[in-house]
Amino acid sequence: MSSALYFDQIKQLVELQKVDDAIFAVRQELESAPRDLEELEQRFEAADAQRNRVLDKLAHLQEQQKRLSLEIDDDSARIKKSKNKLMQVGNTREYHAMMREMDSMEKVNRSREEEKMTLLEELQLQNDALAEIDRDYSALKAELEVKRDGLEEKLRKAKDNLEELNEKRSQVSKLIPQPVFMRYEFIRVRLEHPVIVAVKDGVCSGCNIAVPPQSFIELQRGQQILSCPNCQRLIFWCEHFSMPEEAPEVTAPVD
Repeated sequence: MSSALYFDQIKQLVELQKVDDAIFAVRQELESAPRDLEELEQRFEAADAQRNRVLDKLAHLQEQQKRLSLEIDDDSARIKKSKNKLMQVGNTREYHAMMREMDSMEKVNRSREEEKMTLLEELQLQNDALAEIDRDYSALKAELEVKRDGLEEKLRKAKDNLEELNEKRSQVSKLIPQPVFMRYEFIRVRLEHPVIVAVKDGVCSGCNIAVPPQSFIELQRGQQILSCPNCQRLIFWCEHFSMPEEAPEVTAPVD
């Protein structure tokens, strides 16, 4: 193969790789966007579950508070009633019996008052926890709504972009000789992206392993399309070509 033909084919392959790079990026976006939404949904579900646990605990504590208040009120009424009866006691034995009963009721009442105070402290802690959870919950909910609304549009644009890129790829591919294109495609379907890479300072940029000296010498001659002996990707010498945003320019071959 002449150097001119070699440079022309490498240039065409580099152009094809640039299109495939763009296609790869769009496909990554198509894959990652739903995954990002799913991760956000999982975070929201976890926050929702945590919030519901706190709400359940608060409901239970409030039921306990209601029960204790009723019991305390009932005990207070019984103590008051016993005090009224005490004024009507006619003998010492009955008086002492009623005093013991009142003392027992007052102890129970004090115990319930202490339990109520502990319950109020726990209620405050849970309400504080709920307020903190609600802040995260509300933020996640808002973020989730925005992401859900934007996902469909984002995917639509990505698919439109992919369609355009596939059309461009078809056009670029037609410029490449069929045997060379088939070789590129053979590698593309079997190896990780990308297919064609530069060799700089004797090192393949696809696998970051040095190309054997003899292969590097042949690569510098610029007369045939070579593959990296290690990763099997197509390679070219970086001194022959650059890969800027615009189409790469061919420089004079190195003999």
